[in-house]
Amino acid sequence: MKRLVEEFVQTSARSTPWYLWPFAVLWGFVTWILRMTGRIVAIVLGLALMAVGVLISLTIIGAILGLPLALLGFLLVLRGLF
Repeated sequence: MKRLVEEFVQTSARSTPWYLWPFAVLWGFVTWILRMTGRIVAIVLGLALMAVGVLISLTIIGAILGLPLALLGFLLVLRGLF
């Protein structure tokens, strides 16, 4: 019984069979593209939020909303870069 359990438990890292290798490479490439696209969107959105936050905070009353908005944009840019 113990031998049957050991056959189903893999102790090493999973390897892709040779016949599925093209699909694994394609899947890795698609996930890389989506990851990079997400980073670019985060950076662009962060820069836009920073610009709007700075423009809003030019007035004293708008600083209440503009400074946190600019900070949120800055944090998005940092998240997209790192």
